[in-house]
Amino acid sequence: MSRPGVPYAGVVTRAVALAVDVALAHLIVFAGGAVIALVGSLVGDVRLDTLARLIAAVAWVAVVGAYFVLFWSTAGQTPGMRLMGLRLMSSQTGTHPSVGRSVVRLIGLGLAIVPLFLGFVPVLFDAQRRGLPDFMARTVVLYADRDHVPAPRPAPAPAHATDVTMSLRENEPT
Repeated sequence: MSRPGVPYAGVVTRAVALAVDVALAHLIVFAGGAVIALVGSLVGDVRLDTLARLIAAVAWVAVVGAYFVLFWSTAGQTPGMRLMGLRLMSSQTGTHPSVGRSVVRLIGLGLAIVPLFLGFVPVLFDAQRRGLPDFMARTVVLYADRDHVPAPRPAPAPAHATDVTMSLRENEPT
C-alpha cells in the first residue's frame, strides 16, 4: 500500500495509465487503417497479401512506438499518465527522459509485457517502485502532484581523494 508522502507511483495506477495509453494508441492505428482502407476501396479492389500484412504490422509497431517515445521524451508523460496524475523522470537528472532513454524504456516495456507482465513485479517490492522498463532506462514514475524530484546521484569520490584529505589533516598543526 502507498504511504502518505511517497511520490512513486504504484502498480495499479501505472496499469490503468498503460491501459488508457494502449487504447489511445490503437485508436490512432485503427483510424489510420480506416483511412487507408477507405482510399483503397475508392481506388479499386485491394487485397491484403502477405507483404501488405507485414507492412501493416510494421506500421502498427511504428505508430505505437512513436506514441510512447514522443510523449515520454517531450512531455514526460503520456495522456494516460496525465489522466492518472503521473509523470516520468530520469532518476539521474530529474528531468524527463531523452529520446534514446525513451526508446530503451519502450523496449523494456515490451520485454516486461511478454512474459505475462512479470516485468512489472519489481514495482511491488522496489523502494522506488521501478519495473523492468524503469531499471533499463534509469527512470522513475512519480505522482505529478507531489513536489518530490529525485536528486541526481552524486559521482563517487575517487579513493585517493579521501586519502589525500586525511593525510593533509594529519599534517595540520593543532
